[in-house]
Amino acid sequence: MKYDNKRIAGLLVFVGSVQCVLGIIIAEALYPSYSTSENWISDLGIGPSALIFNSSVFLLGVLGITGTYFIQRAFNFRLFSILLAITNVGAIGVGLFTEDFGIVHTIFALILFLFTGLTAILSYKLQKPPFSYLSVLLGALALLAIVLVASGTYLGLGKGGMERMIAYPALLWVIGFGAHLIGSSDTSEVAKS
Repeated sequence: MKYDNKRIAGLLVFVGSVQCVLGIIIAEALYPSYSTSENWISDLGIGPSALIFNSSVFLLGVLGITGTYFIQRAFNFRLFSILLAITNVGAIGVGLFTEDFGIVHTIFALILFLFTGLTAILSYKLQKPPFSYLSVLLGALALLAIVLVASGTYLGLGKGGMERMIAYPALLWVIGFGAHLIGSSDTSEVAKS
């Protein structure tokens, strides 16, 4: 079976995101007394589940960067590809520079979260309704949650729960976007940059 650029890209970002979600779940289960409400997601990167979490987030970024190459080849949409590449550099940085690195880790986490939200919103140009609308919604939800976390407004979810309102909509968007690309072909859509 011949795979075109969209399908390769879709497979890479889909696998990267799914393995990251599963890596987070496994890391949470292996971390004694971990609270999804009271612990930051990145706490998993310095505890007993550090190897699983850090390698999972790093792999998310590596597969995403590789997928970005094929997305650019398929769509020739430079702005989208740049935002997606920056997003994945953020993921690689989060996987390499744990919370122990202080502000460096925080910067990479902010890059990852912020640019995933922006990329999800911009992806509406590459998709058809209704998924294009869902992409904008998931991206906006992630961006809104960034503002809430930054202001210390957790809406009863705790800091960890509210941080998940950034991470999970973003990861769900990437999974959906990857599935969308897997189900399409290079000739079905063309974006204008």
